[in-house]
Amino acid sequence: MVLDYAALVVIFFILILITVAIVLIGSLPGKIAVKRGHPWPDAVNAASWIGLATGVLWPFAFVWAFLPLPAGSKASSSNARDSEAGSADTAKLTDRIAVLETTIEKLQSTQQEGAA
Repeated sequence: MVLDYAALVVIFFILILITVAIVLIGSLPGKIAVKRGHPWPDAVNAASWIGLATGVLWPFAFVWAFLPLPAGSKASSSNARDSEAGSADTAKLTDRIAVLETTIEKLQSTQQEGAA
């Protein structure tokens, strides 16, 4: 009787380990794509899970997570435009910070003159 319960516990433990292994293997290409800054990490993740279920696409998703984006592709050009827009925004913010610092210095000098 005790041996039956021990066997049942071992079976449940093995099922839990198999489930954890499936989840880790299925999510691996998606996590790699996110970590490497892949432009389509959700697509890699979806291909990984579909491939794990069918047994066909998972290796392709794994390789796809590691592939660099070609320089002339649509996503790389949009990333370049985003970085250019980001640098323009950064320049605007830098100018705005300079103006605000000048204003603060003027207010502090006015306050010090009024206190003296």
